[in-house]
Amino acid sequence: MLGAVGVRWGKLVFCMLMTGTFSRAVDDKQRIAIPKHIRDAIAPTKWLFIAPGTDGSLAVYTEDAFNRLAARLTQASPTGHDVRAFNRLFFSQAQRVEIDGQGRIRLPTELAKFAGIERDSILLGVQDHLELWDAGRWNDYLHVKQDRYDEIAENAFSPGA
Repeated sequence: MLGAVGVRWGKLVFCMLMTGTFSRAVDDKQRIAIPKHIRDAIAPTKWLFIAPGTDGSLAVYTEDAFNRLAARLTQASPTGHDVRAFNRLFFSQAQRVEIDGQGRIRLPTELAKFAGIERDSILLGVQDHLELWDAGRWNDYLHVKQDRYDEIAENAFSPGA
């Protein structure tokens, strides 16, 4: 995980760049441990936001990243059908969770069910947030997408992507 500085809305902001892949076991109380170097990088915060992610994952945001996402969505047309639907689906299910003294967060039951997370999970750094996947679902996704990495990279960096 590295820090990056960028300009947004005419002012200088510090953006946390999340990277890495971490196997995590979900305990009997639906808690997972956040890797220490990530906790250290986001300190002094003791709170994270968990929300529905894409492709069957959960998205985990720091408060700053969550607020930046919300601000970005306010720039979209509030009359747009998909904007309204996304706001309702995302924010109504998002929950603030505390990082406990052992560096764990508790997964809200409804969100764990949404992502199919029961025991083995994978925590990914994805730019400005983390994603939490059921390990089997992540391995299936990786198997399908990894062979197309070059094609996906080319499309991601093409104009208009």
